[in-house]
Amino acid sequence: MAKEELLRKAQIPAQLAMKYHPFYRGKIQVTLKVPVRSYDDFAIWYTPGVAEPCKAIKNNVDLVFEYTNRANTVAVVSDGTRVLGLGDIGPEAGLPVMEGKALLFKYLGGVDAFPIVLNVKDPEEIVKVVKALEPSFGGINLEDIEKPKCFYILERLRKEMNIPVWHDDQQGTATVTLAALINALKIVGKKINDVVVAMIGAGAANVAIARLIISAGVDPGKMRIVDTKGLLYAEREDVDKLQFSDPWKYDLAVKTNRDRIVGGIPEALKEADVVIAMSKPGPGVIRKEWVQAMADNAIVFACANPIPEIWPWEAKEAGAKIVATGRSDFPNQVNNSLGFPGIFRGALDVRAKTITDEMCIAAASELARIAEEKSLSEDYIIPTMEDWEVYPREATAVGMKAIELGIARVKMSEDELYEKAYNTIKSARELVHMMMRDGFIPPAPD
Repeated sequence: MAKEELLRKAQIPAQLAMKYHPFYRGKIQVTLKVPVRSYDDFAIWYTPGVAEPCKAIKNNVDLVFEYTNRANTVAVVSDGTRVLGLGDIGPEAGLPVMEGKALLFKYLGGVDAFPIVLNVKDPEEIVKVVKALEPSFGGINLEDIEKPKCFYILERLRKEMNIPVWHDDQQGTATVTLAALINALKIVGKKINDVVVAMIGAGAANVAIARLIISAGVDPGKMRIVDTKGLLYAEREDVDKLQFSDPWKYDLAVKTNRDRIVGGIPEALKEADVVIAMSKPGPGVIRKEWVQAMADNAIVFACANPIPEIWPWEAKEAGAKIVATGRSDFPNQVNNSLGFPGIFRGALDVRAKTITDEMCIAAASELARIAEEKSLSEDYIIPTMEDWEVYPREATAVGMKAIELGIARVKMSEDELYEKAYNTIKSARELVHMMMRDGFIPPAPD
């Protein structure tokens, strides 16, 4: 497909979004899940009847998960400082994105998610606000918060809250990328502990990806990470300062690039088996001749949006065996929506206290397994959102791992967990389809 046609197609969603958003006035609403047979039922659901479950919860606070919807709720929290590729556009301008996240949570995972945009930017204030929300929610999804404070906020909240706290730009991107990497390595016949991995960009996504793929077996000494100043290594003159300004990036600087390679993207890619790019939109960020210098059967993940760092066909022409992007109009889309709905479904169903890296690896392994069962190919290394069985299976893998780790408040068998996730997700999808069919959700405008 010609570049001009691809660019034209890429503009269509934006054009339709400007029609659909004002027509529907948002993407989510609150509806009831209990019957109202007559006004007498209000005495059950509200006063005076509601006092009885209130008293029961006062005596046993864990009953809040049984007597309310808390066990199925997630807050999607953002300060609007890093929204998509738009930067610091503010909380109000970020709200459509958070509503969209809530839509995906419900349709793909059966999770009731609520967008909460904050008019504060100070990390301590954000931590304080989110901690104050804990009694209302079963989990927290942090979204579109600038680095490095996103690392600090996530770390603090994971330590100090007793419900799962997740940052999708970090953990979600890392989980789905690991799933794609597992299967790409199977196709090219390479082992995860043997490969040289170049990473272009040192933002929230790649820092988290680096941590997770190291946990999954990648040798950190064979990793080469490029930031805006070039390749990271322990002796680079500015690295010591990172101990105070960005300790997460500093940790990677001292762990990676064992051979102390100096330079930028071309030096990082030379003889590398894998490149994972989460940097700035291309094309031209990665050049064909740099891909040509990679190892045989190279794997290229060029995931910048809306335009990848290198066009997939250019990477293929340069000798790449496997190419993935963040776009749906090319094969092998590395899409966060394959991760967070199922992962939260599993964590909520067992009332996990947190979401660990082990749970993320379990989710990635299940995603990879589903694609392998459907038959792997160079153009199919990871499932798509249309493979809806992904979500209950992923939920089951995550829930079982939480039980194994001893951080689940509820224990179920694998079959019980799968059935619960399957039925919850199926119900959410069927509700949307019924509302569309019966006209409660009107057809989109032409």
